[in-house]
Amino acid sequence: MQFTAQQIASILNGTVEGDSSVAVSALAKIEEAGTGSLSFLANPKYEQYLYSTDASIVIVNNSQVLASPVKATLIRVEDAYSAFSVLLEAYNTIKLDKSGIEQPCFIHPTAQIGENVYIGAFSYIGPGVKVGDKSKIYPNSYIGDNATLGKNVTLFSGVKVYFDCALGDNVIVHSGAVIGSDGFGFAPTADGTYKKIAQIGNVILEDDVEVGSNTTVDRATMGSTIIRKGAKIDNLVQIAHNVEVGANTVIAAQTGISGSTKIGERVMMGGQVGIAGHLSVANGSQFSARAGINSSIKQEGQAWGGGPHMPYKDYLRAYAKLRQLPELDKRVYELEKIIKELKKD
Repeated sequence: MQFTAQQIASILNGTVEGDSSVAVSALAKIEEAGTGSLSFLANPKYEQYLYSTDASIVIVNNSQVLASPVKATLIRVEDAYSAFSVLLEAYNTIKLDKSGIEQPCFIHPTAQIGENVYIGAFSYIGPGVKVGDKSKIYPNSYIGDNATLGKNVTLFSGVKVYFDCALGDNVIVHSGAVIGSDGFGFAPTADGTYKKIAQIGNVILEDDVEVGSNTTVDRATMGSTIIRKGAKIDNLVQIAHNVEVGANTVIAAQTGISGSTKIGERVMMGGQVGIAGHLSVANGSQFSARAGINSSIKQEGQAWGGGPHMPYKDYLRAYAKLRQLPELDKRVYELEKIIKELKKD
């Protein structure tokens, strides 16, 4: 699809400088853009590219002062970065606009499918499943018995939603994620083997949750594993059985949360954070990458680092000392030699 500078300016409440009829059909970074592309300038570090870019249209701030002539048509707005993000969202919506039921796929006769739903080829929709209006289920996805999807849910290709799991409105689950696989429950026996404990609970993803590719959220042994409203989970995250993740919490890649741990609201976790089981984490906690949490955190809004975890500023000081260990070791060795010589005298 093509849009003219005037059309784009109307969407963004901006003003056009240059040819208002010039059209674009692609979005690109300002340093890489070619003819027919739309770009933006928000960071002053990239201003040099404004005068050399081949982009047909560039969105700039109202305050942008031109040091040289530009080839591109400019659209001036209050905040170029925010304006471009609006266009990215619109572009993405158009790109992902799919509807209808592709064949072959399997939809059980007892499944309830809402209006304006897209179901991609080779998908499986089991008995008793409910799919809300405007949801999109991409090819090769699996939705198990009695699972529920709210309105405007998006399951990208290859997502697996096990039986009895419930997804709220506007949930997004990316390719390869598994929602509702068995929790890691095994009981040791007298002969040294392990007996599997049936995991009969489910997973609940509340409204506006997003789950990244190849992330796993295990079903509860009993009850529910719950991801609260607005939580965002990155790729390659493991969330164990009976965990509860608070509203608007963000979790970066390769983090692991052990069973029955309760994470508060607005918590921020860097990559590769590890949290032991049966703990509680206070609202607003922040964890640096690779932090290891082995006890409950009760203070709200505090930053933590290291493993085992400690206050983030203490962690930085400890790490600075750790880097000095080779030199300190050398000095201790030299002091020991001096002491030995003194003892001889």
